[in-house]
Amino acid sequence: MRILIAEDDEVLADGLSRSLRAAGYAVDVVSNGQTADSALAAQNFDVLILDLGLPGLAGLEVLRRLRGRNSKIPVLILTAADSVEQRVKGLDLG
Repeated sequence: MRILIAEDDEVLADGLSRSLRAAGYAVDVVSNGQTADSALAAQNFDVLILDLGLPGLAGLEVLRRLRGRNSKIPVLILTAADSVEQRVKGLDLG
């Protein structure tokens, strides 16, 4: 299984990637939204772990573009944003 982590917090991204690799997963890490969008358009991933507060291109826009390409990849949103509005937007975008 190949996982893309889109997270700008280096410590969090490193911890997640190390744990997932230790569990046998192939993991790629990107630290901004534009790179995440480019990677998702160019390569196949089985899962996306997505931070909403990415620099360059917001996580919700990455998700919007991903779904606009008709991708059904499962997305786990990982964020410090805890507003109901953010949760609803994430769910609405798929």
